[in-house]
Amino acid sequence: MSQRWTMLAVLFAARTSMAFQFQSVAALSPLVADRFGVGLADIGLLIGLYLLPGVFVAGPGSALALKVGEVRLVVVALLSMLAGGVLVLVTDSWTAAIVARVLSGAGGVIVNVILTKFVVDWFAGRGLSTALAVFITSWPVGIALASLVLPLIATWGGLMLAQGIIAGFVALCLLAFVAIYAPPPAAGAAAAEPGPEAAGRPPLPWVPISLAGMVWALYTAGLAMMFSFSPAWLTSEGWSLAAAGALTGAVMAAYSVMLPVGGAVADRIGARDGIIALSFVGYMVLMPLAIVAGGTMAVVPALLLLGGVFGLAAGPTMTLPGTVLDARNRTLGMGVFWTIYYAVMVIAPRVAGDLSDRSGSSAAALWLGVALIFVATLCLLGFRRSVASRA
Repeated sequence: MSQRWTMLAVLFAARTSMAFQFQSVAALSPLVADRFGVGLADIGLLIGLYLLPGVFVAGPGSALALKVGEVRLVVVALLSMLAGGVLVLVTDSWTAAIVARVLSGAGGVIVNVILTKFVVDWFAGRGLSTALAVFITSWPVGIALASLVLPLIATWGGLMLAQGIIAGFVALCLLAFVAIYAPPPAAGAAAAEPGPEAAGRPPLPWVPISLAGMVWALYTAGLAMMFSFSPAWLTSEGWSLAAAGALTGAVMAAYSVMLPVGGAVADRIGARDGIIALSFVGYMVLMPLAIVAGGTMAVVPALLLLGGVFGLAAGPTMTLPGTVLDARNRTLGMGVFWTIYYAVMVIAPRVAGDLSDRSGSSAAALWLGVALIFVATLCLLGFRRSVASRA
């Protein structure tokens, strides 16, 4: 295995631990509610608190990385995730649980921002779409791993053992990162070390990087509409909860399988925008077809095809920042990119829930997903126009 793929494996594992920790509250929600004596609304708060720090930390964190060094800051971020995981082990206080969740989430934000930049550093110029698609797969892998493994562990050994496994997984990934990861020997390595803030650094391309951030944020929000609200919608159409969950899981599996495929195809034929457009149009066509199919069996192939087609766009979409950033301003630019992502991801699910409540149907959230992908398509067109005008 070449060095850059070894580094990708380390980065993949670290981001998987973030997704694993994020999903742990949802996976163990009945036991967490019993331990702290809270209801589902408080569990929802605890879930959301992991992402909330991203709105405030992603930008300043990327700026801080330029002063203290990116590798050092990732180590601190993983320690923050570990500290949050340990804190919930040693206290039964609900306030401490909230603090632990925010502490873990703040560390997770830095891991997400800087590790994405590390992948670009290592794969800039060749294989970037494939590498980013593989890297992005760490999120659904971590989600699935937590959903499958943690309830079994908690059933066998209790909530404390499950929470200990979470902290142990983060600690293992921290040790692997410290022991193995190194910046690339060229420009990425120089950028990874602290130095004078303005030494030869070009200004940020605010318009294109903001539009790239919107494309990714709206794309991910559209995905969230699909896997978050499909179970509730399917049950309202007459499906059992188990069947609705199984179909949603199958859709996410199809999505995950096609993630690296989209990246590999984009690297091979170079038609990144074409793949993104195909994926977005597929969503805007197949989601309405699935909604119309409703409680019939026709919804199964429509949703499965939707999951597969939609997965193609992830890798190519993540390459958009790399087309307007270089090693000198990549860290700050990725901070802007991820700040937009976190802001949209905090707002969109709440809006979807409100629309569903007001309309009396969870299908409203699915229609919102279609609207979000339409706006993402417009942002992609704006991004390309902005890049062309700069050139």
